[in-house]
Amino acid sequence: MEDKGVFSFSTCWNIKRHTIGSEMVREIRELGFRRVELNYNVTQEMLTTIEPMIERGEIGISSVHNTFPHVPDPDYGTDSVLLGFGEEDKRLRAIELLVRSAEYTQRYGGEAVVVHPGEVPFPNDISKELEQIYNGQGRDSEAYRSKWAELMERREAYSAGYVQKIIESLDEVCNRALSKGLSVRFGIETRSRPQQIPTLAEAKTIIKALKGAPVGIWYDTGHAIMMDRLGLYDSVREMEGLMGDIVGVHIHETLGLSDHWCPYVNSKDMEFYDAYLPMIERAQVKVYELKAACRPEEIDESHSLLAGKLAARGQA
Repeated sequence: MEDKGVFSFSTCWNIKRHTIGSEMVREIRELGFRRVELNYNVTQEMLTTIEPMIERGEIGISSVHNTFPHVPDPDYGTDSVLLGFGEEDKRLRAIELLVRSAEYTQRYGGEAVVVHPGEVPFPNDISKELEQIYNGQGRDSEAYRSKWAELMERREAYSAGYVQKIIESLDEVCNRALSKGLSVRFGIETRSRPQQIPTLAEAKTIIKALKGAPVGIWYDTGHAIMMDRLGLYDSVREMEGLMGDIVGVHIHETLGLSDHWCPYVNSKDMEFYDAYLPMIERAQVKVYELKAACRPEEIDESHSLLAGKLAARGQA
């Protein structure tokens, strides 16, 4: 496999196949990646065999994904209110865990922490309902429009309050990180469910409120494509307004509403994903975040195509 240079690769690809951390990382190293992103399912036990590899220089760490290491409590999982909790004890715990993720990032020589800020909670799984209607009846159906209106009514009624809590929490996180001498950045990630925060407009609000703090956007291309298709925002046009605030990207393509596929290769579309190359080009940290179904040869081909397109842009 060719050397993937500055690009990093998330452990989400193979973490379910391994219990020993070093074996998981070596499998990624064999793909040609010098750096990895340690995702939120990496356990403390797995780190006992990964840390010696970091110390010996066998692998570099680009980033970690909060909450890190793995926290089994769903209140602090990836689909949670997290930094937007109204209950002060839960919010403070979320802050502590994010600071802990930043400490690990710095210890490992990483540049950034990927952050899921929060969401507007719903009593039902409205994102699953929307996906089923989208796949079965289409976005133009009356059923979809009705369910979407239900989502947006609640989201618009409550999102501003959660966004404000997230701003307060991130401010505390940055102050604590500064007091500890941490120099990593926090990237708030574009999310995969429409009730989750932030939209691209909400991301701008959060970043602007924290101007001067090490907080920017983590642009997950596949998630942004999903939200565009569902109707939450324009993933390309609105992306342009965040170019100056980009921390990192998750590189993957979405087929319909199924994400984490290899760009270009799995879709067989050699042009669609080009719209996201400017953000990938600008990002400080570039991470492939692919699903287990992606085969090594597909990953290699996808990277060759993407790297070639980026090189051509640089020569234009």
